[in-house]
Amino acid sequence: MQILRRSVLALAATGLVFTAALAHPGSGIAVDRHGNVYFLDTGSGLWKIDTRGRVTRLPGQSFHWLALDASDRFATARLPSGASGDIERSGARPTVLLSSDYPIEVGPDGNLYYAVPTRGDVLRMIRRTTSGGTSALATLPTKFSHINGIAAGPEGAIYYTDDKTVRRITAKGGVSTVAVIPRLVGAPLIPGNTAATGPYLRGLAVDARGTVYVAASGDGRVLKIAPGGKVTTVLRLQSPWSPTALALFGGDVYVLEYLHTARDVRRDWLPRVRKIASNGKTRIIATVAQMPGVRG
Repeated sequence: MQILRRSVLALAATGLVFTAALAHPGSGIAVDRHGNVYFLDTGSGLWKIDTRGRVTRLPGQSFHWLALDASDRFATARLPSGASGDIERSGARPTVLLSSDYPIEVGPDGNLYYAVPTRGDVLRMIRRTTSGGTSALATLPTKFSHINGIAAGPEGAIYYTDDKTVRRITAKGGVSTVAVIPRLVGAPLIPGNTAATGPYLRGLAVDARGTVYVAASGDGRVLKIAPGGKVTTVLRLQSPWSPTALALFGGDVYVLEYLHTARDVRRDWLPRVRKIASNGKTRIIATVAQMPGVRG
């Protein structure tokens, strides 16, 4: 957890709020245009599930977030590195970008998006080009020193989560609230979370109509938010399992789930991937704990 501790120290003097939620299992899953699924395990690294269901381990750090660079625009570009965290790459066609300390997304415009504290200790959504140039898309109305998840949506919009809120940033930088999610009353706490984090919204995905799917990691739910704001529960897991990230492919939803523990020990956090088909049927398609030589 050396990189994570470095970021906590770097943020300690900013005056922004950060919590123990910074220590957490990974939140990286994506599907390429062929239907191959990529996901991160903070204990053993990057994995791929191909269209035949075969699971293979790919080169890559045991980081927390990932994004697909489908056009390989960042295959040779200089990537961010420093006190706020590191971004590295794995493979090609598509290039998989791996982030140590903050969520990342490659937008439909081909630029890289992420949020970090900037001058004046203000959290801003950053747009980074392949040449390394950066600009602020928007200043984020959050008291936290980080966001929990990020996803591209229709019309060039970027969506993101903090512990209790899903927000949308237009291509011109306007910020609006999609939904504020209360914690599920009576739900048992997922290990490693507290009542203060509420639903602890993390990874999210947005379809072409603007429907948002989001992982409520603090109380074990996958939520669906319609464009009009109606919230429904798509999936509810039993503690200590909880979703951390989502990806869409056609009408299917892929869910990255982790066995959460109260200890900040990566070997304890066992991931699995669930597929929720468009007909509502659900099944586990991969569990890292079952891979030979990974845990022992």
